[in-house]
Amino acid sequence: MADNLMEELKMNWRRWVFILVMSISMGGLATGETAPQIPLRDFFRNPELSSLELSPDGKQVAFLAPVERRLNLFVQEVNGEKPRQVTDVRDRDIGGYFWKNANTLIYLKDDGGDENYHLYAVDIVSGQTRDLTPFPGIRAGIVDDLEDIEDEVLIDMNQRRLDVFDVYRLNVKTGEMTLVAENPGNYIGYLTDHAGKVRVALAKDAEQNRNILLYRDTEQQEFRPIITTGFKDQVSPYFFSADNRHLYATSNIGRDRKALVLIDPATGKEIQTMFAHPEVDVGGAGWSRLRKVLTSVGYTTDKSHRHFFDDKIRKIYATLEKQLPGYEVALTSIDKAEEQFVVRTYSDKSRGAYYLFNEKTGALKKWRDLSPWLNEQDMADMRPISFKSRDGLTIHGYLTLPKGKEARNLPVVVNPHGGPWVRDTWGFNSEVQLLANRGFAVLQMNYRGSTGYGRAFWEAGFKQWGRKMQDDITDGVEWLIKQGIADPKRVAIYGGSYGGYAVLAGLAFTPEVYACGIDYVGVSNIFTLMKTIPPYWKPLMAEFYEKVGHPEKDEELLRSVSPVFHADKIKAPLFIAQGARDPRVNKAESDQMVAALAARGVKVEYMVKDNEGHGFRNEENRFEFYEAMEKFLQGCLQ
Repeated sequence: MADNLMEELKMNWRRWVFILVMSISMGGLATGETAPQIPLRDFFRNPELSSLELSPDGKQVAFLAPVERRLNLFVQEVNGEKPRQVTDVRDRDIGGYFWKNANTLIYLKDDGGDENYHLYAVDIVSGQTRDLTPFPGIRAGIVDDLEDIEDEVLIDMNQRRLDVFDVYRLNVKTGEMTLVAENPGNYIGYLTDHAGKVRVALAKDAEQNRNILLYRDTEQQEFRPIITTGFKDQVSPYFFSADNRHLYATSNIGRDRKALVLIDPATGKEIQTMFAHPEVDVGGAGWSRLRKVLTSVGYTTDKSHRHFFDDKIRKIYATLEKQLPGYEVALTSIDKAEEQFVVRTYSDKSRGAYYLFNEKTGALKKWRDLSPWLNEQDMADMRPISFKSRDGLTIHGYLTLPKGKEARNLPVVVNPHGGPWVRDTWGFNSEVQLLANRGFAVLQMNYRGSTGYGRAFWEAGFKQWGRKMQDDITDGVEWLIKQGIADPKRVAIYGGSYGGYAVLAGLAFTPEVYACGIDYVGVSNIFTLMKTIPPYWKPLMAEFYEKVGHPEKDEELLRSVSPVFHADKIKAPLFIAQGARDPRVNKAESDQMVAALAARGVKVEYMVKDNEGHGFRNEENRFEFYEAMEKFLQGCLQ
């Protein structure tokens, strides 16, 4: 699967929280030295290590590293030389972790991709591991790691009812749990103050399709609504102000693009706009727990950028960018004293490396490269691009051309992102680099409905699955052909999840455009998708109906855009890959498509993995999938 840097950087499950227009013809780009063919498995091997985290006292680090192809936890002294393995999981990668105290790590792991994550504690001295949520069929997550409380964390869990998550205070030593917020049925998120008290809840009114922000002064009080909006108005609280009286949040109320604002929960009113960008949404605010100040907020145009509120963090980034030229840098972990920082570098041609930075001494120590076996000089440039849709919208995206080849009449793989309510970003992407290394140009685009470009652009995608959203993808292909870059007879489409749906829709609704397609855990039938999603998504269904369509009120629409009902129009070769335990896009989605084509005598290459869910995480399955994908593309594009 594509690398997702933002997911790795802080594994945000802890909080479950200048566009370059290519107006010149690409055909005239000079060619240089072509890259050697890199072994496929080098792109998809587990990294040397990932998720490096400092212990609270700054004396140790923990990280994930592969043991017999599964990511396990290791601990090492900051000034030591030899890491110690502290977990021994063999069935499934550890999904994320954090330090609870100097001797305890907490991690999450699911079973075969079912996304029913359990919470585990491991004693790094004895190696003893305990399942803290040993209840069948449940899913647990972290609300607050309670950094200042030695042995407690706040979790949410659907033990009482599978369709709702309550909040519990959990003692990681004894396993004792205390209910601190019972979900009445429509709460979808919670926020604590700086003392670790649950003071904010987010809810959905399914009947009216409204968002509700609720607040209470103490945990002994009932929540009361302070902001109620339609679902298109979005307020996302990040954290409280230092005095626990006000909320920092992003909001698009009264504006097209989300801004960072300060809200008074007593009135629900914005009292200050902290930062807004004229072109894109902002998000990802930073906070100093030691100094109790707002530090930064992020935004993404061509690349990720930051606006700083705090001189200390601004100076640290300036120092690091000067010492690590040519790379993007991000601070991903910090000790309690705010003296030592974990630094992650990356670029479009490198997964990057981890460094330890001592703010007090200014020392910068390289810890390790993530993928030292990949030479970034052999990788291809990912270039920001934009083009106009047929109805006049500006669609932004990225174009990666094979290194050293003239950008003319190239075979192309169009790669629409999943979601669909996310966006593609600039950075290292294993899939893209493999394809470029094999001589394919790769086009990624943020079609309408993608997030980050404001409310109007997001809303332009509502009820446009298979319609204008798909037109944006087709218009990207036409743009490449007009530029002279793409060979119109050698264009493939590949995507996962919603991107897999776009593959099926592309082959069914514009069969003349694509030579072949690869659908990876994609939707074929919107009706059955809605019936098989997890029970805890129920509060979100009214919003989903508004954005995609209602199975009864919009039956004709959904039938017209569900590829399974238009299988007779598919002529190009198709490869489908599916995880049998996928809780989001059920295996029946792929089964239906294969059966519909088989009924017409059309053979589909179909790969199913019984120990995978929504995408293949196990290394051996990734290898098999991408080897099959490479062979398939070579057969239809070369």
